[in-house]
Amino acid sequence: MTRTVAALACVFALSGCANLWPGAGGSTASDAAAQESRQVVELIGYAQRVAALQPDEQQRELNASSQFFSKDRSAYGRVRLALVLSLPGTPFCDEPKAAGLLEPLVSKDATGPMHQFAGLLHAQVSERVREQRRATQLKEQLDALKDVERKIIEREQARPR
Repeated sequence: MTRTVAALACVFALSGCANLWPGAGGSTASDAAAQESRQVVELIGYAQRVAALQPDEQQRELNASSQFFSKDRSAYGRVRLALVLSLPGTPFCDEPKAAGLLEPLVSKDATGPMHQFAGLLHAQVSERVREQRRATQLKEQLDALKDVERKIIEREQARPR
């Protein structure tokens, strides 16, 4: 009887210590967060590599990311494609589409590293989209003012002196 109680006590003690050793207790929330953290770091490196490529190679990476996303619609696939689409200076830069891809991942309660990174990226891309819209609006206003000025000058020149 005492041996059984002692054996059970040892089993319970050892099972309680399993959480102290990484990897000893199987998959845990911290393992998932660590995996997501590695994926975020991988995505940042990927974006840097793609940004340094030649335009034709960047296009190939866009195609590869699009195919990856069509097969794997996870947060990783969404962020990967959004990163490529939001690269400034590329002929295929489509920031509104990138923001749309990130939208489902954005929430105020983002807990995982991937969702937090998606939120940060979404905020930056959305801000650039707003700035582009504002610049377009200002250009249209400037063009309208130039048109008014041109018409005033034409009227002045057409008026008899």
